Parts: sequence; structure tokens; C-alpha cells
Amino acid sequence: MGREMTSDVAVLEGMVALAGKEVLDVGCGRGALLRDLAARGARMTGMEISEEQLAAALAADDDSGSRYVVGEAQRLPLADGSVDLVLFMRSLHHIPIASHRQALHEARRVVRGGGAVYVAEPLPEGDFFTMTSLVEDELEVRRAAQRALKEASAVGLESAGATEYEVAGRYADLEAFRNLILAADPERGPVFEARRAELERMFGRLGEPMDGGGRCFRQPMRAELLRVPG
Repeated sequence: MGREMTSDVAVLEGMVALAGKEVLDVGCGRGALLRDLAARGARMTGMEISEEQLAAALAADDDSGSRYVVGEAQRLPLADGSVDLVLFMRSLHHIPIASHRQALHEARRVVRGGGAVYVAEPLPEGDFFTMTSLVEDELEVRRAAQRALKEASAVGLESAGATEYEVAGRYADLEAFRNLILAADPERGPVFEARRAELERMFGRLGEPMDGGGRCFRQPMRAELLRVPG
């Protein structure tokens, strides 16, 4: 059976109520998800690992009412039981593999009883994964993230359901693709430039052409909701 083509937010809203909830977005990037959920009534906190990484989200914030903090997933800068939901939207695999369980433990610590941890991770397959692998091989980190989710009961989190789906990444040109993957990790820049010619060829061959130019890449995803006992 094929996976449904949908959006990350649609899947998230189908698994957990958001309006009125205190939500921490771990690895908020440029803040697009954070602002979207704030507009839907969630009280959002976005976290990145440095002031530099937060700069884009802060610059793009349009009085969403969200707050922003600097911190690491392994040591969340929040009090015990202070939020209703912790989100890892494509961010768990960016945490060192040895710290995956600690990151889930920290999420469990800051979530109130009856709350949840939501993890959506890209699966190691598809054309987008092939493109990304030319810049950084994420096969093992993506597999490790899935293993950590299977072992989440060890830190007191109970699975409340999981689903697989696909999202469409649309890029006008290779520069748009570059901007996305460097936003996740700016240190990828030198490797990207060293392999630019190969990436240019692959960009024109993989994915699906879009009207007006550019390419559309499908990314298979797996989302899991982990409940904190009430």
C-alpha cells in the first residue's frame, strides 16, 4: 500500500490536539512550523542550539506570540512538567546517536502528565534522501532515530500510534535545495560546494519536474506519538 501524500501539519493535527497547548519545538529551524502552529492556537516555544541558529526564526517571526530559547535536546532549558507537547520535527536524527535516549528522557521530563512527545522523522529512502546523501550520509542516524523510538518505553513514554506518509519538497533550483539542507546544518556548505557539479546533475535527473521549472522530491516520513502517563 502506498503512503498518502500530505503535509507534516495535517498528520500532526490528526494525531494530537494543539489549540491551547504549551508546545516546545525542538530544533525549530527557521520557525515556519512554529508560526503555523501558533496561528492554530498553540502556545509555542522554539528552541535551537545557538543564537546564530535562532536568528532566522527570530527575523521571520511576525508577532506570533511565540518565545525562543537556546538549548540542547539532551539538556532542555525548561522546568519539569512545564509543557503539554514536545515536538521533534525532523530533528531527532540531528542529535548525536549516543544522546537519542537522553533527548527522549528530557522530553519526558518537561512534559506534564497526560501530555505527549511527537516525533516525525524522514525515512532513509526516496530521491530526496539520495540527494541529501551526496552531502551527508544520514543512513545510520536515521536508522538510529527509529531504534530510539522503539525503545522509548525505557524512559517512560508509551506509544499511542504511528503512521507513515510522504511530503513533497518543491525546489525552484539547486540553490533552493542548498538553502534547505544548509539551514539544518551550515557545516554542510563546503561539502556541497565540492560536489556541486554532481548535485546539479542529480537535481536534473531525480524527482519530478514542476510546471514553470524546478523539481519536486518526495520524502517518506514516519511519525509517532508517545504519551506521558497521566
